[in-house]
Amino acid sequence: MDQLSPNRPTAEDPKPPKAAPKADPVPPVTAATAEARDAPKWRTRILMFGLPALLIAGGAGWWLTSGGSVSTDNAYVQMDKVSVAAEVGGRITEVAVRDGQDVTAGQLLFRIDGEPYRLNVAQATAAIDAAQVEVGNLSASANTSAVDIAAAREDVKFAEVTFGRQAALMEKGFTTKAAYDASRHAVAQARERVRQAEAAAAEARTKLAAGPASGINPQVEAARVQRAQAEVNLGRTDVRAPYAGRVAQADRLQIGQMMVQGLPAVTIVDTGHPWVEANFKETDLANMRIGQRAEISFDAYPGLKIRGHVLTIGAGTGSEFSVLPAQNATGNWVKVTQRVPVKIAFDEKPSRDMIAGLSADVRVFTGDGAVAGK
Repeated sequence: MDQLSPNRPTAEDPKPPKAAPKADPVPPVTAATAEARDAPKWRTRILMFGLPALLIAGGAGWWLTSGGSVSTDNAYVQMDKVSVAAEVGGRITEVAVRDGQDVTAGQLLFRIDGEPYRLNVAQATAAIDAAQVEVGNLSASANTSAVDIAAAREDVKFAEVTFGRQAALMEKGFTTKAAYDASRHAVAQARERVRQAEAAAAEARTKLAAGPASGINPQVEAARVQRAQAEVNLGRTDVRAPYAGRVAQADRLQIGQMMVQGLPAVTIVDTGHPWVEANFKETDLANMRIGQRAEISFDAYPGLKIRGHVLTIGAGTGSEFSVLPAQNATGNWVKVTQRVPVKIAFDEKPSRDMIAGLSADVRVFTGDGAVAGK
């Protein structure tokens, strides 16, 4: 039998016990470790108290910026404009402006041939001269009538003396019946000449001084009025701008073109006083008042915002003033929300050029009741 070594394990010997694993050392508790451990608690508290406050602040901001206002994108820049027409007709001889040009009040736009109107002035002047000559003739006629009256009265006296003699001779039978009748007829003729001379003198005096005031002759006055009208028409051959603005539709003016009196020829747009016409829904007008603040932005100028205020609220809806207003008395009827034009005035001068017809977005602040400029 082999001798077993004392250090060699045998089948009967039990296995040696395994060593127990060493436990990890417990790290020391520091301030950083405690802060990291408490962080989830603070986040929970922030969510619990901060989220409601954030919601309240957001709701208040929404009320101030949106809930207390109404807005529309159905808005357009408007400007005063006038269609300038020639007050007299004629051929255009000069065009002094071009489309889009800025002009001042009284600046020449175009000129119509003035030669026919200068001739009218000359003709009216000649009519005045003719009337004055006629006045001279009437004055001379009045003087002649006065002489004729004096001569006729002398003839009457002579005829009356002759008739008296013939009457005395007739009583004594020293003259004939024919001579007596002839002398009586001579008296009647002399008296008729006096009457005619006095009538002619009266007519001359009436024509000389039958005007609206003493010493004014109606023929001369009428001729002067005609000349004044001719001079006015001559001045109207120069067509000028009624006010400062920008020229539009000037391309229709051509030299040599015949201009008809009263026909619109060119348009002047008053670019210095723009406003915005915003068409709000009728449901947006409940709290809208004249003077409330407004904010205007433009599609053409991103980022540009202009302060304004409500100037007027329309007296009727847009459909009410259409050429053919809708008739809802018969047939099927569908209710449609109407729009009312609201005029928005600018409170500041725009930094960009305004163009009539530009699209705009308008917000009117109805919640705070603020009045622009106050």
